[in-house]
Amino acid sequence: MKEKNIEVKKLIKPFDVVIDNIASDKSISHRCAMFSLLSDKPSTIRNYLRGEDTMDSLKIAAMLGASVEDFGETIIITPPSKLSEPSDILDCGNAGTGMRLYAGLLAGIEGSFVLTGDKYLRSRPMKRVADPLRAIGASIDGREDGNKAPLHIRGGKLKSFKYHSPIDSAQVKSALILAGIQSDEVSYYKENLLSRDHTERMLNGMGACIKKTNDGWIAINPIEKPLKPLNITVPTDPSSAFFFAVAAAIVPNSKVTLKNLTLNPTRIEAYKILEKMGAKVTYIQKEDLYEPIGDIVVEHDTLKGVEVSQNIAWLIDELPALSIAMSIASGPSVVKNAKELRVKESDRISAVVNSLALCGVKYTEHEDGYTIQGNSTLNKASINSHGDHRIAMSFAIAGLLCDMDVQDTQCIETSFPNFTEILESLKN
Repeated sequence: MKEKNIEVKKLIKPFDVVIDNIASDKSISHRCAMFSLLSDKPSTIRNYLRGEDTMDSLKIAAMLGASVEDFGETIIITPPSKLSEPSDILDCGNAGTGMRLYAGLLAGIEGSFVLTGDKYLRSRPMKRVADPLRAIGASIDGREDGNKAPLHIRGGKLKSFKYHSPIDSAQVKSALILAGIQSDEVSYYKENLLSRDHTERMLNGMGACIKKTNDGWIAINPIEKPLKPLNITVPTDPSSAFFFAVAAAIVPNSKVTLKNLTLNPTRIEAYKILEKMGAKVTYIQKEDLYEPIGDIVVEHDTLKGVEVSQNIAWLIDELPALSIAMSIASGPSVVKNAKELRVKESDRISAVVNSLALCGVKYTEHEDGYTIQGNSTLNKASINSHGDHRIAMSFAIAGLLCDMDVQDTQCIETSFPNFTEILESLKN
């Protein structure tokens, strides 16, 4: 397959746009496909993300025995009376969310399951979920003693657990929650910082009982009967929308209104950082069922440097885009406690700073983050995305200031199929 590239030209005038066609939320879409399997009635899902990874999660649900009816805007998932062993491997594409959450779900299901993915996913660490799942009775094997996919899972009866995770990760937490609701007694999970909480919100909305205790543990009660089906409209992904929030923040006199986003506090921390840097950000909540949903308006203003060292788990995916704003801000910006960036789709710490260097930005790399000196005028460069969609899109946004050639952009299709279309619309 011929490698895809994007050439972005510098904007010659500011923009004031309303964007209502940003990709649906990836995290929630993945969970809709999986959580529908925990009911005994059809789930109705509107606005499901049509990215490659989330469609892979939907295909896996079908391979496990679900009936998936796709009516365009609406998808109906009817679970089987009992999940069945698939006749083939289960391909998660590029999605760590897909692989890690399905590992937790399938660990409690009788049968043999093999999870794999693309070359990038097969290089990502999986022991963070494999080891705690093994400790409660799951049989999981794979390359490097279960650290690298393909993973083979022999599911079955699970024991309850009390697990304090050394990693603040929504994927790890969700995998253990999905195992815990299938165990024999109440299980307890703890993380040092609350990671994104879509799993708890959605499962509780379906009738599960997952509660935070006074001493910071999450109590996971086993489900004794099938959960209620989902009836959900997937909101816009604030992580995807954030690229255009940064665009408005860095292009003088520009403004963007981002429609129908989840306003979950664990998902909009990057907007709070952009606001702290000096951009004008307004939040307009409209509803709150499974998730609070509304609009976010971002307007350009002079940006200043900032330190980002807290709530890292809430904005880990947005840090590459934030680095573009940090580059032109007045004064240095520091990112700390973000070592998790090194095990994302790429080593995002190295990918960010090395790409910024090509644009003429001065930086200092740390083991758990970086310092960006700021006050930079970005230069045109040729950027290799390393197959990481967030690196690709972040530097495409940088191109609005200086022109940019971004290489290996096929990865954008996995999470934000119409990104380039919206990017081009800013020039109209």
